[in-house]
Amino acid sequence: MVVGYALKVTPFIKDWMIIWVLLICGVIASGLRLGFDVNGIANGLIAAGAAITTHQFFKQSIQKKK
Repeated sequence: MVVGYALKVTPFIKDWMIIWVLLICGVIASGLRLGFDVNGIANGLIAAGAAITTHQFFKQSIQKKK
């Protein structure tokens, strides 16, 4: 979530790029830690998905409906 927030406040990063950067960072970090096998890649995808889902949960729960 910290990387996602940093990307969100960076002016030249478009919103659609954030998901892809998080996926790539998650897979690389998990691959370095667990190895670049199915388990490592899957954990990186899950970590990126958890960050995106958590952000959307807070965003949609806290913002008032218009």
